Amino acid sequence: MTGRLNLLQPAAALAIVSAAAGLAGCASPEARYYTLSPAAEVRPATTPVPSQAPEPVWIEVAPVRVPERINRANLVLSNGSGRLRLLEQDRWPVSFPDEFRDALSQRLQVSLGAVDTYQHGRSGVASLYRVSAEVVQIDAEIDERVSAIVNWTVRRLPDGKVTVGHTRADLAAAGGVDGVVAAYQQVVINTAADISAAVRSLRS
Repeated sequence: MTGRLNLLQPAAALAIVSAAAGLAGCASPEARYYTLSPAAEVRPATTPVPSQAPEPVWIEVAPVRVPERINRANLVLSNGSGRLRLLEQDRWPVSFPDEFRDALSQRLQVSLGAVDTYQHGRSGVASLYRVSAEVVQIDAEIDERVSAIVNWTVRRLPDGKVTVGHTRADLAAAGGVDGVVAAYQQVVINTAADISAAVRSLRS
């Protein structure tokens, strides 16, 4: 009996190794994460730093509304004809509306020298600019184009004066998923530029 067990053990070990290799081959690919947030901007070395920083612009960027079909962490492609394609491995770090809000807030803070009070609040602020945005449409085709419409509102508090606008974008998206993400980032940049202009107009 002992000799028979010794003969079976190598075969059993080989079967276990083969099964493990098969499971490894069937493992899902790792997820790839993308962001809409701008890269950190560095002050040029030749720019003098003021001895006293100016009072920041206080903004409040509300949660961004998006179509329900893209309200998820996965990238979702749409060609505008109602056909959707969900990318399993290509994702945002958080759900798309949260990613868009955070990226828009960062861009506005850089552009305006602003502080976003949305998460922390700020009491006693004389002027606060409340920003609301809605992604009405955003369609993307890999190696084709990204088109988007973003409606937005800037409300100055406490007097309630309002500026309403929208940002349209129709951008080339060559280079696979990276090209689509780059176009999405440009949508955020364009939207932030339009909103920044509205805030400056309300401040004047």
